[in-house]
Amino acid sequence: MQDWSLKVTHLIDHAAREHATREHVTRWADGSETRADWASIRLDALKMVQALRDMGIEKGDRIATLAMNHSRHLVTWYGAVGAGGVLHTINPRLFEDQLEYIVNHADDRVLIYDAAFQPIVDKMREQWPNVEKFICFDNDADTVSFEQWLAPYDGQTDWADVDERDPCMLCYTSGTTGNPKGVLYEHRSTMLHAMAGLQPGSFGFETQTVMLPIVPMFHAASWGLPWAGAAAGVKFVYSTVNEPDVLCELMDREGVTDSAGVPTVWLGIFQYCDKIGRELPKLKKVIIGGSACPRFMIERLMKNDTYVAHAWGMTETSPIGTVGSRTSDWEKLSFDEKVDVVAKQGRPIFGVELRTVDLDNMATPLPRDGKTAGALQIRGPWIIKRYFKAEQDAADADGWFDTGDVGIIHPDGTLQLTDRTKDVIKSGGEWISSVELENQAVGHPAVAEAAAIGMPHPKWDERPVLFVVRKEGQDCSADDLTAYLSDKVAKWWLPDAIEFVDDIPHTATGKISKKDLRTRFAGYRLAS
Repeated sequence: MQDWSLKVTHLIDHAAREHATREHVTRWADGSETRADWASIRLDALKMVQALRDMGIEKGDRIATLAMNHSRHLVTWYGAVGAGGVLHTINPRLFEDQLEYIVNHADDRVLIYDAAFQPIVDKMREQWPNVEKFICFDNDADTVSFEQWLAPYDGQTDWADVDERDPCMLCYTSGTTGNPKGVLYEHRSTMLHAMAGLQPGSFGFETQTVMLPIVPMFHAASWGLPWAGAAAGVKFVYSTVNEPDVLCELMDREGVTDSAGVPTVWLGIFQYCDKIGRELPKLKKVIIGGSACPRFMIERLMKNDTYVAHAWGMTETSPIGTVGSRTSDWEKLSFDEKVDVVAKQGRPIFGVELRTVDLDNMATPLPRDGKTAGALQIRGPWIIKRYFKAEQDAADADGWFDTGDVGIIHPDGTLQLTDRTKDVIKSGGEWISSVELENQAVGHPAVAEAAAIGMPHPKWDERPVLFVVRKEGQDCSADDLTAYLSDKVAKWWLPDAIEFVDDIPHTATGKISKKDLRTRFAGYRLAS
């Protein structure tokens, strides 16, 4: 058989050759729209290769983006990689200390950003000494725009000669403790992940698919959608804002068949449709990940004749680990039984393996009995082996990576997440470090001890609540403590409530017992 190296540029070559005129529609924040197609995306990516070479970008150099979802951003996915570089997508929601750390840790040489993030760039520019060139995606920017940068070039060049084991993309976790960690994807792992995304039990893309990705392109490789979408030649519809009225209008007008995002987005669409008395958009398939989807949401989408699939994964898994697919006895199940299936996190797609191990003895695998909960581990060709610039592997000698989640695996392979081995809080699909909140809070002169836990929230799934013991003879209010934390953690990390208590429960070893704290406040409810 022929030797055909698994390089990401094959994806865009295929899309431009076989699906040249398939559209990419971008709705910008100002209400304007632009249209591209797979052929023009490839041409602009090749122009970007020429531009990067002219400024001395070499194989393995990192090119960063700070941007929302749009076709120009997609060009950089293929242009950066096509030049032999590594695309580094930056999450603009990170706190300034984290933004400073990851750009410097990655040694980014170029930063391409949306004008909406100009204040971030202006504030952080001096903290990023290695960034040699700043380019704005927007045409009306004060600095050089993306299209102006590409204008002198004709795209008549070749992709860089790389090996399939070379890196192509870098994404950082938001970090539960310490600094964010970089996950460096390879051409080979990305190609295998893209092809896995085409499986019927996964994204199931077809040429007729019209995908509106709500998951940001800066988050966990946008779930791999830009890569898999090129392989299938789908039509992409982008919006740089996720307002429900905009999304619904785009879905109706552009004939969107598929979408993917966290539950918070769908909650907003429900509220908008109910308020104006309109029906939900008629989508064929919705992929929901990032947080557990509420049962009522699944029921409503299914009653709208929308195929709902839970997906589970993480930055370290590229990110697909499991996707909800119909069981062999699906047609025999009642509606409620079908909802029960969809409410779980789905089954592993071909290419990855899952197992659970005993929480007290991580070397002991647990049965797939649908009852026994344990630490969730995963391995496969697109699962992390070692974090970027780390000295030790993140996976064990047999390839098993500890996800930090606690789950149950059912006899048919379905995953059901039950807890987290670390007490991180997941709000709107993003992680919040309870430890970091606690560590910052105890820095207040009136705070003796603090514990943060996630409490159910009707919109964000979970929001942090901070329980605080005051120092004897000291006083502070919830407003005082919130103000104190406001410049120490990201704004969206700030606790929704601060409760002052006489004591915080501890384990026998003196550690804070989050389990006992949750039990004590089991009836606690946050306002919407």
